[in-house]
Amino acid sequence: MTTTTHTTDRWLVGAAWAGIIGPILFTVTWFAQEIFLTDGYSPLKQPVSALAAWPHGWVQNLNFVVLGLLTLGFAAGLHRGLAPSRFAIAGPVLFAVTGVGALWAAVFPIRMDAAGVPYDPGLHLVGGLMFFPVSALALVVISFRVARDRDWAPLAIPVRVAGILIIATIPAMIIFVGPEDAPLHDWFGLFQRVLVVLIFTARIALSYRLLRTAGDSQLRGAVRPRYLSGA
Repeated sequence: MTTTTHTTDRWLVGAAWAGIIGPILFTVTWFAQEIFLTDGYSPLKQPVSALAAWPHGWVQNLNFVVLGLLTLGFAAGLHRGLAPSRFAIAGPVLFAVTGVGALWAAVFPIRMDAAGVPYDPGLHLVGGLMFFPVSALALVVISFRVARDRDWAPLAIPVRVAGILIIATIPAMIIFVGPEDAPLHDWFGLFQRVLVVLIFTARIALSYRLLRTAGDSQLRGAVRPRYLSGA
């Protein structure tokens, strides 16, 4: 059994709050836009990123930037808060890639064509690929590190299941939802939002555990056994 030392770490607390606030603020902001700023926008049919094509699109672009930056902070804190293990950096790096994907989406936003239809000029899709599939992979990968940390272990299976569900759903979306002639294309926005909710729920759960880890270290400041088994 291996032991690690925790000390009071305000930076770790900040990273945990970044992981909690980022998804919540992103969701509240996109809901507010759907209600107050976008006449003609369909949440059931159109993706969240299509909000950038409307006259107040800068709000959604800023929303992506904030989410991306907070995700980078969360990823770094997650690496620091979990007990070290073999290939420990893999999960946090994948989460960091999703943060870069959000920033990418802001730099290459959805546009509106002359007919009033949102479209991808060509590079926005890259940000989506960096966010959705990589988020799913990140959840699966980090779940194995979570399982090896006694304080975090109860989260391992739920986080892994969320990642696997997303991985299983993405191919179905590509075939049955994404193409314009697909039978479920008019529900693309709804399907995307389900994936976002799964990703954000798992991330918030991890962030809350990270916050408790930081709080425990402040209360105890002690050496605690954390591995379920050696690295």
